Amino acid sequence: MMQQYLRIKAEHPDVLVLYRMGDFYELFYADAEKAARLLDLTLTRRGQSAGQPIVMAGVPVQALDTYLAKLVRLGESVAICEQVGDPATSKGPVERRVERIVTPGTRLDDGLLDDKTDCALLAIAPPASKREPRLGLAWLVLASGALRVAECTPDALDTWIARIQPAEVLWPQDQAVPDGLQGLPLCPRAPWQFDPAAGSDKLCRQLGVQALDAFGAQGLARAHAAAGALLSYAEQTQGRLLGHVTQLQVEQSDDTLLLDAAARRNLELTQTLRGEPAPTLISLLDVCQGAAGSRLLRQWLAAPPRAQAVARQRHAAIAALLRGPWQALRDALRGLADLERIASRLALQQVRPRELAAARDTLRKLPEIIAQAGAFDDPLLAAQRALLELPSAPLDLLQAALADPPALNIRDGGVIATGFDAELDELRAIGQDCSAFLLEMEARERARTGIANLRVLYNRVHGFAIEVTHGQADKVPADYRRRQTLKGSERYITPELKAFEDKALSAQDRGLARERVLYAQLIADLQPAVAHWQRAARALATLDVLTALAERAQTWNWVCPELSPLPGIDIRAGRHPVVQAQVERFVPNDCVLLPSSRTQIITGPNMGGKSTYMRQTAIIALLAYMGSFVPARLARIGPLDAIHTRIGAADDVAGGRSTFMVEMTEAAAILRGATAQSLVLMDEVGRGTSTFDGLALALAIAAHLHERCRAYTLFATHYFELTDFPAHHADSVNLHVSAAEHGDGIVFLHEVQSGPASRSYGVQVAQLAGMPQAVIRDARKRLETLQQAQAAQLSQLDLFALAADSGPAANGHAAESIAPDPLRERLADIDPDALSPRQALDLLYELRRSARGELDG
Repeated sequence: MMQQYLRIKAEHPDVLVLYRMGDFYELFYADAEKAARLLDLTLTRRGQSAGQPIVMAGVPVQALDTYLAKLVRLGESVAICEQVGDPATSKGPVERRVERIVTPGTRLDDGLLDDKTDCALLAIAPPASKREPRLGLAWLVLASGALRVAECTPDALDTWIARIQPAEVLWPQDQAVPDGLQGLPLCPRAPWQFDPAAGSDKLCRQLGVQALDAFGAQGLARAHAAAGALLSYAEQTQGRLLGHVTQLQVEQSDDTLLLDAAARRNLELTQTLRGEPAPTLISLLDVCQGAAGSRLLRQWLAAPPRAQAVARQRHAAIAALLRGPWQALRDALRGLADLERIASRLALQQVRPRELAAARDTLRKLPEIIAQAGAFDDPLLAAQRALLELPSAPLDLLQAALADPPALNIRDGGVIATGFDAELDELRAIGQDCSAFLLEMEARERARTGIANLRVLYNRVHGFAIEVTHGQADKVPADYRRRQTLKGSERYITPELKAFEDKALSAQDRGLARERVLYAQLIADLQPAVAHWQRAARALATLDVLTALAERAQTWNWVCPELSPLPGIDIRAGRHPVVQAQVERFVPNDCVLLPSSRTQIITGPNMGGKSTYMRQTAIIALLAYMGSFVPARLARIGPLDAIHTRIGAADDVAGGRSTFMVEMTEAAAILRGATAQSLVLMDEVGRGTSTFDGLALALAIAAHLHERCRAYTLFATHYFELTDFPAHHADSVNLHVSAAEHGDGIVFLHEVQSGPASRSYGVQVAQLAGMPQAVIRDARKRLETLQQAQAAQLSQLDLFALAADSGPAANGHAAESIAPDPLRERLADIDPDALSPRQALDLLYELRRSARGELDG
């Protein structure tokens, strides 16, 4: 047996091998030690090999899914080695072979998968040469059969990774691993597996075509290389061809609204900044009735189409639903099976009886859903309804073949319905009639022999027997043969009883074997239904998502946005949907980003709502492009190609990057990628360095976004010097979030108003945070001192004048002096020592207004 195990292990050296031995899966040697450490198993030793004890650890067959789930979550891959031979007929060890390999990216069982998220396997082919620096990407969701390919530049890899969220990545083992793949489960593969020509042939065979032109995949050599490695690996792990992978989708970077990793994180689409699943945008949106709908909703949110026509079609469908009995359709979608994943497991011959029963029950409900969907006059809804019209043969077969309900596993029996197979019915009848036969024979033998206390019985060890006490032994007929001698009796067997024993004892085993044959045939007969079930599952998921979005729109009073071909964003009474769901009263705000006001400099106190205002603008635009209604009174969104964000403070200790370095890296990526159709959110840029360094960087970044990128920019800052930005840059405006002082405290009004803020109220916010009063008093004194010093030293560095001195201004304004002559004369008349702090501050604002008025003049 150990020789057999070692041969199997040699074929799978890099994975844990679970070797079936009766009711346990055993691990040996280093595998056992590793599994014992990861799963908290008990190590044992049994026998010897090469003079050393054989280290073992095992898990029960019934608990396999539990232990597999733990191993996969830890990034391990596991080979499942099953007994495929018959112990009764085997000479030597029972034949065993690896039936499948479970890896982080090829999970199929429900116990190993999150039912609301996809598990993607990604293969990446490196650039063929430095002259053609393009990566090939191919990713497969094995549980649904969705196969996609793309090509991208190395700089864009992080964005693709953030979108795909792969559970496992295949990468050539002779190549250096890019930084963007660090921390992901990597599976190194031989370089020859990433061959473009072989990959193209592999794709053609998988899709059953001669060329890839029909899928728009011609000429994507690097993507073909990745797809070849991907499909080969998936087939190897499943031990068979991927019959359910029949379609290919080519993704282009300009097909979807670009959302890089920072934007997904900062907007809290699927995780909070603390890494929690709620409250997030997806947790608010996801009221889908089924798991497939939840997964499709995540796909829509992760990759909103850039083409406005797709979103408009979804908007029209939601509007049609809200005009009709959408609740009835939504109710009809409740309780359906996950037909998409069941179809995939059926194609890979890993489907369980209860899953087929769930599919049968779902197919029975399709006519009701079709009737409910027929109540709406909308092209998108009509298209989904048509996909639910399925052939009746698969349902008829399932209703005839499956017991109701079937047993959990085929090995337990009770899966095939009575009346489906005559041979199986006969074998079951033998077992059920056993007791009646024994009673009938006992009565006959008592009458024939005259032995009143004769018994016909069954013993699990010795089988069937006729028991006679020693006192009646002289009455035993000649055809009785002694089987067992006991203290007070003898047990006998007759030819008739022996024949029945052979038939009865083998009936159960033969019945189970017959059920396995019938179940395998049922799976084979259902294979043509896989493609139909996949299409129907997608239609059910689409209806589920649309009705869920209709429910959200009605519950939260959302409106249908207008996607316009004209540039700009015009949102009236916009709201942040997640924040609104968490607070008692939410203050809505307008956001107008037109070509004449494409940059907003936003100032105001901490906790005043600047970040909420910025995020809600991005979320409303994102919802509009994914096809949802939006939380606003009115929303008109022009063409967008990306949403970029630089929000919050976080370091990367493992990567050796400080908070400021992370901030600058993200800002640099935005400046390189933003265009005139991008929405950019910049919050408090330049905080992690000295005041002048930060101020200079903030001004330079804002100027670059406004003048070079020409993006729609929301720029929140506490550098009040930036409020001069609109005076020097056309098409930009000042906004502030309002607040009111109340005694020594502050009341946040959360209203966004025109013009700059007058102060940041940092001390008041610190007081709200629970700062000790002694610290607050000390801070107020120091603040007064600093304000006096600022008032006394008005000759400050004017960054805009400095920029003008270094060359022509962006607006064509000539360079201007730091302070005009009238201001110098006014300053000469001031006695700083005679001013109170309040008078000094008022004087400072007066001088500032005078300077602005003269500059404008």
